[in-house]
Amino acid sequence: MKQSLKWLFFLVSLALATHGWGKVGEKGFIRLPNPAYDGKVSVEEAIKERRTIRDFGPKPLTMVQLSQLFWSAQGITDGRSGFRAAPSGGALYPLDVYAIVGEGGVEGLQPGVYHYQPASHSVQLVRKGDRRKEVASASLWQMWMARAPVIFVITSEYERITRKYGKRGIRYAQIEVGHVGQNIFLQSGALGLGAGIVGAFRDDRVAKGIGAPTAHKPLIIMPVGYKKLD
Repeated sequence: MKQSLKWLFFLVSLALATHGWGKVGEKGFIRLPNPAYDGKVSVEEAIKERRTIRDFGPKPLTMVQLSQLFWSAQGITDGRSGFRAAPSGGALYPLDVYAIVGEGGVEGLQPGVYHYQPASHSVQLVRKGDRRKEVASASLWQMWMARAPVIFVITSEYERITRKYGKRGIRYAQIEVGHVGQNIFLQSGALGLGAGIVGAFRDDRVAKGIGAPTAHKPLIIMPVGYKKLD
């Protein structure tokens, strides 16, 4: 079964690659630019400079930056094993990453909610329109979030991991989302961006706002963008 899934992922990736990145393919899939593995900012510098940002400027992100952020969160780092950028209990990967792109938030990308597909390094448009204010209001009216050009929402489908580990799998998923959040923080810094992090929100309203399936439970929200200049 696992071998069949790997072949399926390979075929999907190959099909998307023939279209070139940035183009909308079948079922609304958009291939992202290939991630870079040779950034100019050291891990130590990114850790030292990491801060939580709550004030963002209007400058949009590029597709290259968006791609790098998705990859840092859940991107494939070993094509043969399917291992990802963040560790996961039993390599079961219960997390999903969504990005809410605002109007003019990413160059060349229409506003909407995009669901990351690690196997093909692509995104699928799941909801059209700028949903930032909707999610900010669902986060106990923390409207500063809506100023960020992109807001990431990381969810967990617990059944993927509890079927092996039982209730303990819930804790493993919650540990995993911490790894993902730190990756986004550090990658943002390496790209010259800033990131915030939010845990206070109404789960059902956030899930509805991003068009997530019922099984996808929101765990953290991370607005990302350029720091507002004083």
